Amino acid sequence: MRSDAVKQGPERAPHRSLLRALGCSDEDLARPFVGVISSYNEIVPGHMHLDRIAEAAKAGVRAAGGVPFVASTISVCDGLAMNHAGMRFSLASRELIADSVEILAQAHAFDALVLIASCDKIVPGMLMAAARLDIPAILVAGGPMLAGRLGDQRLDLNSAFMAVGAYARGAMSAQELEAIERACCPGCGSCAGMFTANTMNCLTEALGMALPGNGTIPAASGARLQLATEAGRRILSLLASGTTPRRILTRAAFRNAVTIDMALGGSSNSVLHLMAIAHEAGVPLTLEDFDSLGRATPQVCKLSPAGSHFLEDLDHAGGIYALMAQLAADGRLDTSAITVNGPLDQALDGRSVLDPTVIRPLSEPYAPTGGLAILKGSLAPGGAVVKAGAVSPRMLQHRGPARVFESEEEATQAILAGRFSPGDVLVIRNEGPKGGPGMREMLTPTSLLSGMGVDDQVALITDGRFSGATRGAAIGHISPEAAERGPIAALRDGDVIRIDIPNRRLDVELTPEELASRLAALPPWQPHAATGYLRRYAALVTSAGTGAVFAGEA
Repeated sequence: MRSDAVKQGPERAPHRSLLRALGCSDEDLARPFVGVISSYNEIVPGHMHLDRIAEAAKAGVRAAGGVPFVASTISVCDGLAMNHAGMRFSLASRELIADSVEILAQAHAFDALVLIASCDKIVPGMLMAAARLDIPAILVAGGPMLAGRLGDQRLDLNSAFMAVGAYARGAMSAQELEAIERACCPGCGSCAGMFTANTMNCLTEALGMALPGNGTIPAASGARLQLATEAGRRILSLLASGTTPRRILTRAAFRNAVTIDMALGGSSNSVLHLMAIAHEAGVPLTLEDFDSLGRATPQVCKLSPAGSHFLEDLDHAGGIYALMAQLAADGRLDTSAITVNGPLDQALDGRSVLDPTVIRPLSEPYAPTGGLAILKGSLAPGGAVVKAGAVSPRMLQHRGPARVFESEEEATQAILAGRFSPGDVLVIRNEGPKGGPGMREMLTPTSLLSGMGVDDQVALITDGRFSGATRGAAIGHISPEAAERGPIAALRDGDVIRIDIPNRRLDVELTPEELASRLAALPPWQPHAATGYLRRYAALVTSAGTGAVFAGEA
């Protein structure tokens, strides 16, 4: 066992003395050591209950003959970090989380890991570490928040963001805004729609790194604790069989996950995260894979913000395994993949869709292609991403003049002041991984446009990214970013931009010569006066088109 490095032999007497200080018995010293690494804290609603999840996982580990040790890593609440300087640290935290899990596991010679997380960057960061370490690991999410209720309305966090837009245009009173504020987030869990956190938690099932129900069982349910207990037991089985993450995280697993992502209409951020996890696993995964699988996979689910269903509805409909079984029956998944639940073909046995209004039949999809689309063209030669399943049909193809803003704050102020016209394409640049730095999510401007009722009249494009809660013609991840002197850096007010999502194009009506001339005339990019970690992050991070991993690792 790896843990023998800290507990076997006379030279390890000092180590054993420290372990005995923790309460370890002679019997414990003969058993496998399992790190139960949690992102529990009291500032993130998705994480406020992870101490209980960790206790359940510990019970499972002990029941199966292992010795659990709880350790912690950081987390950022994207909702609380939104629309201020704190959002610069959100994506950037992913690399720190991966590094911290690696450090904890290596320094303490854990034999296996139960990874407990809930929200946006934490789940991919932990999976990146699992792939890097390649010791037995299983992920347990904290689970989705229940939808809020106000009269006959069902709400989630995005309801509050959109309400701000409605209030700004005079369509909602202060009292109505406050009522939504008080009702939309009823308790613990990751926000109730198919936003980034729940997208990634669902995709852990498709990747094979989590047990069935990980993405959909509500946070507040007893079944969530049962899932954690079973995960604790299961990690000892994975250790006994030598099943490590790189045996699970194969190219087949990633293609399965992308297929599920497309069928779900998941967050556009999943592109960044799946590519980063694949990189750590040594598996090639490119934007072209997302494009080809997106063209071939029908979207059969529409959860908030694209539709009226929530994660609890998806759970009642059979969850991710039901969706996977439906797609596998049609030959759309590679069932030879290995999962923490056994071979995929066996794991899916007996699974079926329980509510076809939530998971539609493949013969009656919401759209014949996937919920995400990869766009390329003269404005995004390195690619861009849009949540196509949440775009109004009238905006799937659009041609309009650019209104250029140099930051999210500048664009938000203009939107609040109504300084835009129907048909405009609002451009927010200098918000990429390097240029931000940190590639901020921009739920505030998109939700303002939705709340104002103009998300089917105005497009928004950026080299930054959008929250999974975003809806409308919001195109992000434009690569190369402005800081790398991509074409977005050359745009001027009035330039005509063409969006063609069905044909996967994003272009500006400028000749190649004019674009080249404008770019050549730009001064060298000057980094923002970032300090501390953001300074290092900006120096190391690569393009969104490669998953925003660090230079030298892409």
